[in-house]
Amino acid sequence: MRVLEEKPVKIKVVRTRRGALLHMIEISKNHFFLEQNPLKDSKYGVAYRKIKNKFPEFYMFWEIKNNRYTGRLLVGSFLEKEEIDEFITLVAQTDEFKKFEHILEEIEEEEEEEKEEETTI
Repeated sequence: MRVLEEKPVKIKVVRTRRGALLHMIEISKNHFFLEQNPLKDSKYGVAYRKIKNKFPEFYMFWEIKNNRYTGRLLVGSFLEKEEIDEFITLVAQTDEFKKFEHILEEIEEEEEEEKEEETTI
C-alpha cells in the first residue's frame, strides 16, 4: 500500500441541546461528520435506534460542510465475522449472493518508496 494523501482527523464527543451524547468526526474547521441522534423522533432517528439495539457497534454519521447537511452519510460498524454475516444476510437475501464464499483478502504492506528513492539517488 502507498499513502497518497493524509489528513489530520479529530474524534470528539459532543452534547446536543437536548442532552444527547454524539460522536463527531472533524475533518477541518467547516467540515465534519455528526452521528445520527438516536433520541430524535424522525425516520433516521428511529431507524438508528433499532439498528443500534441489534448492532450496538454500528455508527451512522451525517456529513456537514459550511454549516449545511450535504445529504451524504458515513456508516460503519465494528463487528465480529459472525455479526457481519448476520447483517449482510439481512441486506442481501438473494440466491446469487449465497453462492459466494468467504475469502480473506491479503493486506498489503505500506510502501516505503520515498526511502528507497533516497537511497538510490
